[in-house]
Amino acid sequence: MYSRFRSLLRITAVKLSLAYTISFTILAILVVVYMTGGAVHFLQEQIKTAVNEEVASLEKIHKETGLNGLVQAMELRASAPSANLYVIADPTGRIIAGNVLDIESNILETEGWTRHPFEYDGFQNVDHIQQAMARVFRLSNGMRILVGRDIGEPERFKSVVARALWLAMGTMAIASFLIWIFVGRNALKRLAMVSDSTKRIMAGDRSERLPVTGSNDEFDRLSINMNNMLDRIDLLDDGLRQVSDSIAHDLKTPLTRLRNKVDSALAGDPDLPTSKNALVEVISDSDQLIKTFNALLMIARVESGSQVAEMSSTNISQIMEDACELYEPVAEEDGFKITHDFEAGLIVDGSRELLSQAVTNLLDNALKYCVSDNDDKQGRSSKKTRNQPAIHMSIKKQGNKIIAIVEDNGPGIPADKRDEVKIRFARLDESRSKPGTGLGLSLVDAVAKLHGGALELGDAEPGLIAKLVLPVSKA
Repeated sequence: MYSRFRSLLRITAVKLSLAYTISFTILAILVVVYMTGGAVHFLQEQIKTAVNEEVASLEKIHKETGLNGLVQAMELRASAPSANLYVIADPTGRIIAGNVLDIESNILETEGWTRHPFEYDGFQNVDHIQQAMARVFRLSNGMRILVGRDIGEPERFKSVVARALWLAMGTMAIASFLIWIFVGRNALKRLAMVSDSTKRIMAGDRSERLPVTGSNDEFDRLSINMNNMLDRIDLLDDGLRQVSDSIAHDLKTPLTRLRNKVDSALAGDPDLPTSKNALVEVISDSDQLIKTFNALLMIARVESGSQVAEMSSTNISQIMEDACELYEPVAEEDGFKITHDFEAGLIVDGSRELLSQAVTNLLDNALKYCVSDNDDKQGRSSKKTRNQPAIHMSIKKQGNKIIAIVEDNGPGIPADKRDEVKIRFARLDESRSKPGTGLGLSLVDAVAKLHGGALELGDAEPGLIAKLVLPVSKA
């Protein structure tokens, strides 16, 4: 029990609840004490004012009517309901008239207000101690006059307030304790659930996630962020495993071919043209391997988010125009033109280098797979003229998105393969007869996600339509 109580005290929510409870209790006590003390003080001041007025009235009567008139006036006033206290005593302090039977000794010896409330006995029988505050003055013949007021009413008021205070404090303390226990137990339960989940994760269950109850409290928000982080880690691990497998399969063949060419060149006459051609091919294959590793490195940098710091307002329309201008000579060499329809001045928040790389990758892919004239003989229906390869580039703003499009009339990608081609080293050409590494669309997809967008692949009827969807700049 003690250890559980100590574990409760370690919870921030319980500490805050306890601190708020103690602070509120202290503040409530101070407020109530101040208010009751002020109320009692106000009543006492009223009593003093009333007694002072009464004394002034009696002194006036004494001056006008003498001792007999004063005694008669005091006797008359003493018999009235809820009357003040009146005492007439001889010079020795013996009570000879008034509505008080006995008072504390030494009260009548000092003129002025009594220093503290005193006890007295009245003519009425009561079941509680009677206390009063009074003012004493002397006549010229030595007789002593006391005029006072019972303070039972202020004291009863103070007692009632004190009982109410203790009752309120007790109720609040019990309620606070129960709330404290409830909050602590709930927090401990949630922490135990989180602890169990983390233990299963550390034990190797990568599918486990921290519990989310739907209450949207701080535990839920923490669990959601941690689950998102675990999802991201799983995605990166899957990518790492995929890259490892792909490297083992896709780089083994070019490395073997590279070795065989070098072996053949070394085995033959180094002066023969065949040896020179073999070495040229070795350099070409080596360059292709370097490009593959550079592409892998760039994808890794993009997916890790290391390029975020380089982002700024970038004119994506200008990037599309530059890419079109760069590839137009290549298209002309193949006997066709790249058509375009660019909306000018579209701005996104991003890396110019990465966005340029993504657009050129889409163009490379389109140029590589554009159909030749012979493909028209297959008799497939089309929305565009199929007598020659065709590429169309466009960019437009649609709502809060900017869409950069590269469209070709090549063989396209089957609908069930469009997600697969975004994976590293994925190629529809299983024979690997066409040049390439299978990393182009994977890099475009990574760049799109880094910029908060997406790569969408569709059917151009015929051909492929690739859409790079990016959010509009917030600047």
